[in-house]
Amino acid sequence: MQDDASNHNPPELEDKSVLASICASNNTTSMTSRVYAQMKQDIISGRLEPNIKLKIESLRKEYNVGTSPIREALSLLTSDYFVERIDQRGFRVSNVSSDGFDELLRTRCWLEERALSESIARGNGQWEEKVVIANYRLSRIPRSESKNHFVANEQWEIAHKKFHMTLISECGSPFLLKFCDQLYEQNIRYRQLAGSSAYPQRDVAEEHSSICDAVLSRNKDLAARLLIDHYNKTSYFVKSELVK
Repeated sequence: MQDDASNHNPPELEDKSVLASICASNNTTSMTSRVYAQMKQDIISGRLEPNIKLKIESLRKEYNVGTSPIREALSLLTSDYFVERIDQRGFRVSNVSSDGFDELLRTRCWLEERALSESIARGNGQWEEKVVIANYRLSRIPRSESKNHFVANEQWEIAHKKFHMTLISECGSPFLLKFCDQLYEQNIRYRQLAGSSAYPQRDVAEEHSSICDAVLSRNKDLAARLLIDHYNKTSYFVKSELVK
């Protein structure tokens, strides 16, 4: 009778097989993450237009990956409300509307007002320093890459998000921060679709600095009011573009 071990691969071959399986899994995860990030940015920027149908085969060619990473990325984007699953008909980019933006704005104001108040109550000197640095760095970056006509500056967008998320970073609730982050990205999408008209004749840097000053003075009511006013000023122009 042969030893049972003869029916199995040598340990080194099994180790290689396991390693190959892990590498394949990691590679798929990496591709999914890349496609998810690229597709989300394309939706936010408006390159993938609202309500457009997302065909798996076309996306596979567009992003140069297999079917599995595309489907997984679409599922993630559905969870983020950037993509809608259509019963029996696949996926499409989520639509935008004036009513949808109103709901987004209301929810964002509710959550961030609480998150900001909690951060002011809980934040220490290191948090204050981070807020000051984030505001300073944002103030040094032009929103447009061109002085002659508006061209969205990606570095401004990154610094802008950093400032707003730093304001609420000490709220003490990872869940709240996650929701605020998702709503922020949805708001960016509306701003991008509205284009340059979201900021005509506004001193946005001064608005940010006023919020920063109120935070440093630990005036929760004033800081919250200035933050909400800041969002409402943007919403007025965004909505005016949506109804055109």
